[in-house]
Amino acid sequence: MSRQILLGDEAVALGAVHAGLSAGYSYPGTPASEIMEYLIHLAGENKAFKATWSVNEKVAYEEALGVSFAGKRALVSFKHVGLNVAADPFMNSAITGANGGLLVVSADDPGMHSSQNEQDSRYYVQFAQIFGYEPSDQQEAYEMTREAFDLSERFGLPVLMRLVTRLSHSRSPVETRDARPQNELKKGAAKDWILLPVNARRRFGLLLDRQAEMVRFSDESRFNVLKLNEGDRSFGVIASGVAYNYFREAEAGEASLPSFLKVSTYPLPEGLIRRLVGHVDTVLVVEDGYPFIERQLKGLFGIAGKTVLGKLSGTLPASGELSPDIVRRALGRGPLPALEASGLPLAARPPQLCVGCPHADTFKALNKALEGTSGSNVFSDIGCYTLGALPPYNAIHSCVCMGASIGMARGAADVGIRPAVSVIGDSTFAHSGITPLLGAAHADSDMTVIILDNATTAMTGGQPTYGSGERLLRLIEGLGVAKEHIRTIEPLPKHHDKNVQVIKDEIGHRGLSVIVAVRECVQEQRKRRS
Repeated sequence: MSRQILLGDEAVALGAVHAGLSAGYSYPGTPASEIMEYLIHLAGENKAFKATWSVNEKVAYEEALGVSFAGKRALVSFKHVGLNVAADPFMNSAITGANGGLLVVSADDPGMHSSQNEQDSRYYVQFAQIFGYEPSDQQEAYEMTREAFDLSERFGLPVLMRLVTRLSHSRSPVETRDARPQNELKKGAAKDWILLPVNARRRFGLLLDRQAEMVRFSDESRFNVLKLNEGDRSFGVIASGVAYNYFREAEAGEASLPSFLKVSTYPLPEGLIRRLVGHVDTVLVVEDGYPFIERQLKGLFGIAGKTVLGKLSGTLPASGELSPDIVRRALGRGPLPALEASGLPLAARPPQLCVGCPHADTFKALNKALEGTSGSNVFSDIGCYTLGALPPYNAIHSCVCMGASIGMARGAADVGIRPAVSVIGDSTFAHSGITPLLGAAHADSDMTVIILDNATTAMTGGQPTYGSGERLLRLIEGLGVAKEHIRTIEPLPKHHDKNVQVIKDEIGHRGLSVIVAVRECVQEQRKRRS
């Protein structure tokens, strides 16, 4: 065994490699990006496996599924909202099953540090009726990853691991073990992978048949820990994932711990839960995310004569991250001694575009071009340029999900909004902007699309983009946009007046137009020159 200091994301990546990984796929998104970054680093050292960024999460999932069908072990990772993009192949892969081990890693973001919502990926485990893991620390992330591939092959199903931001982005010592060799290529039952109704019904029946075995495995898992306090039957705690650490820290220094159950696997370990609930009168459920376990305690288990506390009861806050202090209050403990911070309050420092960012010049030109127009709406997308919503630009009016800007602009144009403008980055356009532009081109919708081509996926750290430069221009023309209304600008202060005029001209066009603002990200430019 060897010891390494690893991020939670890195522990998952290393665990996958040591489990005999053959290929990993991902689309960048905080807090999951470091999984693929570390896999690419490790792949560069020994060239023994494939690690690559994909065009989007759905594609990444399908690529990983192809590896599994070939009998090899595959990992696919993304942030929680990325699982929404991959939901179609994810849900159906629970029916096709897996051949080689297939691990899906979804990194949730309680507190919405860099996300649109706080959705909880444990519901996807329940929705697909597969097995899931939720590590509480980096060591468990490593160990669970190794076990997950074995379990995937045992059940013939994909397995999902749920991380959260605090675990993904914190470091801890991890004891590692010797690597397992990769699987040999292995043919499976191809008819299982053809989801015609006759096959899908049969495969769904097999999935249902596995449920009881998965519950038994969850009950027996070494990662779930039940401790009963025989001297106190009044109160017990169920804590899952990283929230288990908050519970233990909140109870540090106390004479004795209440009865508790650490939950780390799904479906829920029903036998362990029944033992805890049967032992105490009141149960506090501590979980980072939605009240997933708490809801099942109140509904599925039908607890009579027991009090269940948690987020639904208001004992814990319904949104945001938990912390040791929050959990301590829920446990009825007084605050720990602390020093009061003194001095002047710190000024607010909202995020902003980098000094010299090309998007700033594009927004200045767009704002100028829209002066005097009434009823305009600028539909933006997800990327650095979302910061155009803030002062001093105040240039955009929406940000919903990847690729939505083009579809929303078309919908607005269809009902009379004019000018209707979409702003989208080159990586986001490749991710999910191509298909709505194809529809807009077919209809010749009265709208203008501005694609910000900075030649990288800048917001998440400079990962590669698949739609930039001349290739991007050829793609736009191939989608059916009239060549005379595909314009390029260079967003620099010296070109401001010219860029304003180009935007005005295309907004004035009664039909679809696309403007590509071409200038390299300043951060990537600095990296390249250093």
